Amino acid sequence: MNTANLQLEGVYAVLAALIGVIRDKGFLDAEEIDRLLENVELGLASDSARSADIRGANVDAICFPARLLRQALRASEEGRQFSFVQLASRVGQTKPDRIL
Repeated sequence: MNTANLQLEGVYAVLAALIGVIRDKGFLDAEEIDRLLENVELGLASDSARSADIRGANVDAICFPARLLRQALRASEEGRQFSFVQLASRVGQTKPDRIL
């Protein structure tokens, strides 16, 4: 596996923990965080500055962090803790066919 991928896995874990603290301390509630991440995903998927010939799989890769963090937030809200692999699998199972 590419070392950068492993480093990103660690970054996602840190971000998920930070999002949990932001929620737990009441700075933003889970719905606000989910909406923020959804808006990030939609913005990434519809970025008009990006080349129009980019493949769908590449757009999915760009949107993956927001989708993963949304899954981590949902799991946390349910009192569940998933590994990166489990969350990534859930992202693949629940990703929209097409955002736009």
